[in-house]
Amino acid sequence: MAIKVYKKNTAGRRNMSIVKPDNLTDKKPEKSLLAPMTQKAGRSHGKISTRHQGGGHKRRYRLVDFKQQKFGVLGRVVAIEKDPNRSALIALISYIDGDKKYILATEGMKAGMEIMSGVDAPIKKGNRTVLKNIPSGTAISNIELIAGKGGQITRSAGSGAILMAIDEKMAQLKMSSGEIRIVSKECYATIGRVSNFEHSSETLGKAGRNRWKGKRPEVRGSAMNPVDHPHGGGEGKQGIGLKYPKTPWGKPALGKKTRKKNRYSDKFIVKRRIKK
Repeated sequence: MAIKVYKKNTAGRRNMSIVKPDNLTDKKPEKSLLAPMTQKAGRSHGKISTRHQGGGHKRRYRLVDFKQQKFGVLGRVVAIEKDPNRSALIALISYIDGDKKYILATEGMKAGMEIMSGVDAPIKKGNRTVLKNIPSGTAISNIELIAGKGGQITRSAGSGAILMAIDEKMAQLKMSSGEIRIVSKECYATIGRVSNFEHSSETLGKAGRNRWKGKRPEVRGSAMNPVDHPHGGGEGKQGIGLKYPKTPWGKPALGKKTRKKNRYSDKFIVKRRIKK
């Protein structure tokens, strides 16, 4: 893994950097595992349907197998690829029965490695097994919240949770945010952290790179007119002038707690995340 910093020969190149993973394979994506992606932002009948979204480079969705339910079947990593739809790298797996699947690549995964999923899978990086079989203190990722549903948490680049302990029917996990939560010990998880941990070190360098991602400019409310935003208007640079910041539609913003009271998942959270 290396970070390439460009020469400062133009304004757009100034401070620009990209992450160049060492183990990437030079091949085209697997055609059978691609799906079309339709545009879901921009304008509808001339009106903006989703603010700050639209345009961007055309992409195809990679069908990633978050369940990995080919239990006991040995698979070999054919390629490590970049996925334009997620921060993590993905691995193309060829199973001995001829089937091919994309999975989330874990840290240190390379082409040629063998992986396995199942209750009897060996405890090594890249393998997937039930939480009750994983030793305490192990870093895990792509964790199920409901047994059989497929991985739902710790799926972004460099993320991972620590398996703290197994207590009766539940496993205690420490998330990267500091939150401690419990899930069923029958849930599956992949051993090892998610790949591409240096993704957050990347510097865009110019606004155009955000436009390629389909992100449009965000205008501050204080720079608008009073007709367009509650923060708008005034001579020169003005403060908000209200009890609390508001959205363009008058709803509270910045610091307003949005989590519902008595949410169903509250009983699974032993300790809330550390507020920064």
